[in-house]
Parts: sequence; C-alpha cells; structure tokens
Amino acid sequence: MERTIMSEPIEDIIRKLALQNAVFFKGKANPKAIVGKILGQYPEYRAKVAEITETINGIVEDVNAMGFDAQKAELEKADPSMLKKEKKERVYELPDLEDVEQGKTVMRIAPGPSGPLHIGHTRVSVLNDEYTKRYEGKLILRFEDTNPEKIDPEAYDMIPEDLDWLGVKIHQKFIQSERFETYYDLTRKLIEQGHAYVCTCDPDKWRSMKEQKQACPCRDLPVNEQMERYDRMMEGGYEEGKAIAVVKTDIAHPNPAIRDFVALRIVDAPHPRTGTKYRVYPMMNLSVAIDDHLMGMTHVIRGKDHLNNTERQRYVFDYFGWKQPVYHHYGLVNIPDTMLKTSLIKQSIKEGQYTGWDDVRTGTVRALERRGIRPEAIRRYWVESGIKSVDITFSWDNLYGMNRDVIDPVSDRYFFVQDPVRYDIEGIDSITGNAPLHPDHPERGSKEYVVDGPKTVFISEKDSKTFSQDRRIRLKDLCNLEYSMPARYAGNDVSDMRKGGLKAVQWVGRNSIPCDVLMTDGTVASGLVEDSILKEKADTVQFERFGFVRIEKKDPQKIVAVYTHD
Repeated sequence: MERTIMSEPIEDIIRKLALQNAVFFKGKANPKAIVGKILGQYPEYRAKVAEITETINGIVEDVNAMGFDAQKAELEKADPSMLKKEKKERVYELPDLEDVEQGKTVMRIAPGPSGPLHIGHTRVSVLNDEYTKRYEGKLILRFEDTNPEKIDPEAYDMIPEDLDWLGVKIHQKFIQSERFETYYDLTRKLIEQGHAYVCTCDPDKWRSMKEQKQACPCRDLPVNEQMERYDRMMEGGYEEGKAIAVVKTDIAHPNPAIRDFVALRIVDAPHPRTGTKYRVYPMMNLSVAIDDHLMGMTHVIRGKDHLNNTERQRYVFDYFGWKQPVYHHYGLVNIPDTMLKTSLIKQSIKEGQYTGWDDVRTGTVRALERRGIRPEAIRRYWVESGIKSVDITFSWDNLYGMNRDVIDPVSDRYFFVQDPVRYDIEGIDSITGNAPLHPDHPERGSKEYVVDGPKTVFISEKDSKTFSQDRRIRLKDLCNLEYSMPARYAGNDVSDMRKGGLKAVQWVGRNSIPCDVLMTDGTVASGLVEDSILKEKADTVQFERFGFVRIEKKDPQKIVAVYTHD
C-alpha cells in the first residue's frame, strides 16, 4: 500500500507515529491509537479502514519487536520533534466560596491528636489552606483533645510538622483542653436559659426514650434544680456515667441523631496534658460550636459525615444568637488498600510489626514523605478532586501520576540490578559507553562507562534467563553480547536490536555498590547499583525500568532506598 501524502509515503507517517507511541508507552505501540490518529488527520482513509488498519498492524508489529533504545534512536533520526510530548496544561481551581470578604476569611483545621496525619487528613488540610491563601484569610489549627483516652502526646508536635511539610500555613493555634472553663461557663448559661439540662437517668434508658421521641424525666425539671445538679456535677458529686449535661433540641425531630445531644460527660481517666485537674469533659458538638464562634470562623469545610454534627451545632448558635459560619460538606472518600487507623498503627508499632509512624506500609503523611511522594502532588490531587458532595474512591495510581509529573523532570537515571548474575566478557580489551544523567536534560551531564581489566558485568537474574534463551542481549548504553561462558562481545550496533530483536537490559560493573530497596509492602529488593550514584546530590532518582526511589542512606559500602512508584 504505497500512498503519498504531502510528498511523504503514508507508511513513513505511520511508522513515525508508531515509533512515537512506543517511545511514550514503554516500548509498546498501540495500533488502535495509530489508527485513530491516521483517520483523524487523513479522513480520506476512512473509506479504506480495513486496508489502512492492516498496514498499521504490520508496522506496529515490526516496531514493537525492535526494543526501546532502537525505537528511540530511529525516531530521533527521523523526526526529533516527535520525541517531545505536547503537554496540554489543565488549570484546576476550587470553586469560590459564598459570602467571602477578602482579607477577613477565617477557617480551621481541627484534628484529634491521636497520632500524626494520614493521607485522608490531608484533604481537609489542603482545601482549607487553599481557600485561606486565595482570600488572604486566617487558618487556625485547633487540637480537639476532649477525649483523654484517645490522645497521643507526641501528636501535638507531629501534626504541625506534617502540616508544615504539606505547605499548610497556620496562623494561630488553640488546644481545647486549655479551654474547659469557657465550655463550663457557656453550658451554665444554656441551662439558665432553659436550653440544656443535667440528666441522671440510666444511659440506656435515656437513649431508649430519645429513640422513641420521649423526653426523659430530667428534661423538664425547674431551672433551679438543674443548676443544683450542674454545680454538683462540677464539684465531683457524681460518679462517672451517673450524670451528663444535655443540650435540648427537638425531641421529636425525624432524625434521631439530632434529638437532644450530650454536651458534657464525666470521665475519670487522666488527661495527658491536664492530668486529673478536670473530670467533666465537653463533647465535640458543644466545644466545636463554642470555639467556631469565639474564634470567628467564617467558613467551615468538612466531610458530609459531619452533616448531623452541623445540625446539632446550629442549635448552640441559635440559642446564643450567634452568626453561623458558612458550611460546606464534601463527599466521603474511600481510601483502599491502606492502613490508616491510628490506634492499629500505634499498636503495631508497640508490637514491633511496624518500624514507626513512617512505616511505608501505612498511609501516614510521614510514610508518604519517606517514600518520596511530594506535597505538590498531594495538594494537586485534592484540588482536582474538589469539594463536591459526591463520594469518591481515592486512586493511588492518579496520585502517583501527579507525583511523577513533579519528580520525573528532576530525577537522574541510574542502573539498578536486582538479584544480580555475574558475566565475564571476552572478545575485546576494553568497552566504553556514555549515557546522560537525564534523557531530557543533557545540560546535567552524563555518565561515562569503562569496562576493562577483568571485563565483568552483572545483570538481573530475570534478564539472565532471557539471555540464556535468546542467546543475545544488549547492555544498555554499552554493547551487545552473545551468550556463552564467558559471554562474548558482539559489537555496539544499536540497529542490531531492530534486526535481531535484541532486548536491552540494565547492567552494572564490578565497581557497583550493594543496594537494598524497601518496597511498599515491607519487603526488600536487593541488588547492585552503579557507583556513579555516589555523586548524586538529590534524594530522589529513577532506577531505570524499576521505578523511582528515594535514597535514605548513601555510602560506598551500601545504598539504602525506599521505593516510590514506577
């Protein structure tokens, strides 16, 4: 099928498109993609779909048999401009918030200090930070530590560190355990106003009556009797579980979760910060409503799992005549295949199953940082996810793709050989080679290879099996080999890859360094890495055809790295 378009045979056009597609997609061109491009650019071939498809399939088959290096070399010779991907910049922005006054927006991040942040926590952190920066507002970090049994004292330091790494700008910090007297005073006012009461009923009885839309006997007691009960509660006159302070709502509300809610409870467990100073602890809906007002919140962004809490908190705002913030509830996110539960991670650390909060098998921010996931990628992920109310499933692949966009341009390339097999080479006195540190940035310099003296190289066990079967192989950026013991030098003609279907493999020389790569499942990939990595200044690099890694330890005796993603 010899047709000419604009003085160029269609077969040549197809071949260049196939080469480009193969180079962009790890050496394997997709014939369907080529068909789509040809028919899109040259509609006259739509009447001959079967014929053009057959031609494309044949050319793609030939291109895919060449090997990546040969594909790239041919395309560079034919049309170097096709080696550059056209990047269509998409700008993702969060929608504007309602009722915003520039310079006066106040928002908050309100974690419970049970441990460091994990990937799920980063959503609310990033969203609030993005908006306060957009509107030149103030972002408050508020530790909601009113449950003494779920606090890790180290979290008070770990969480700000995590936020700082994410690039979240905190303007003011509050700790709720330092504000108990404020909650007590305002609860007293609610009781005086008839909007709250002290219940001494059996807890199960109280919950049962509420479910049945019935008020408990304590609800309508006179205010003076309620105040006596409240004073007794504050003075330690009730045992744990024998009294609660309750905010009145609509006892007949169609949603049982909205009906009267607990404001204060008695807890005998000591608090990590205040010890046994307090026994009466505020519940979340009371303390949050009070603090959101007193701290001047203008907007509250949180998940729709807080919709019931928002409704409860509105009662407190209404009782005091306070202006309510603008609320926005985004959809829930399911994060699969990841350990996020703080209590389980903490227990696993104690038992020695995890090495710490940065164990790569967890989804903590510290683990992501250790792996080489960049905060820019995390921020982009949540901005692109937006604040819609629909539920979503978190995609690790998408996050890795965004992270790849960040680290690929700055990650130099090195050879890493897993489970190495030794080969000595005969047939030549010395072999030299050269490869750029980064294929897209020649200005960074290159690596010079010299294999002489005992001409020894190492390839992976997997590639060694291929070598023994195919009888020929190419050491990338160095030379071709024929299989024997020792292996025999077979020239350095890259075109041999196309002609003979040679596979190009990573290799290292006798001066290579032992290297362990900690994988995301906790296993270790052991092998050898080329010694030129000792000169590398960045901590993130790409081990070619293995993946991106973050270097944790670097010395002539041992390289230790953590796997990032492919």
